[in-house]
Amino acid sequence: MVSIRRSIAVSLAVPRLRTLRWLPILAAIAAVAAPPSADAAIRRRAAGAYDGIWNVVFATTRGNCSSGYSVPFTVIGSRVSSAGGGRVSGSVSRGGAVAVHVSVGASRASGGGRLMGSYGAGSWRGIITGDYCSGTWQATRS
Repeated sequence: MVSIRRSIAVSLAVPRLRTLRWLPILAAIAAVAAPPSADAAIRRRAAGAYDGIWNVVFATTRGNCSSGYSVPFTVIGSRVSSAGGGRVSGSVSRGGAVAVHVSVGASRASGGGRLMGSYGAGSWRGIITGDYCSGTWQATRS
């Protein structure tokens, strides 16, 4: 009875030992054949093509709002935030499509457009010091 148990235990252990012997080789093959790791893809996305500080100049085309004022924005990955005064939130896609909301005191505006390389342009609309206004914006990366 003891010899039967030993032979069963040995026969169960042998396939495991054979499998363990192949694990390093299988791991190496999987590493070469597998696509880049998820961590690498996340790092590439996080270090987006549009990262940096953007100086955005606004022009008013409708309404009684002043024109030519500028606001610095920061882009990190897909997130847009303020690089100066006011609250800025938004996003930029891998293709450069951008959507942003800005608020300074009682004034609020939303805009959208596209970033391309170190340049961007789009349109905006909002309530600036009580007036409904809209216009265009242009951005350059510092």
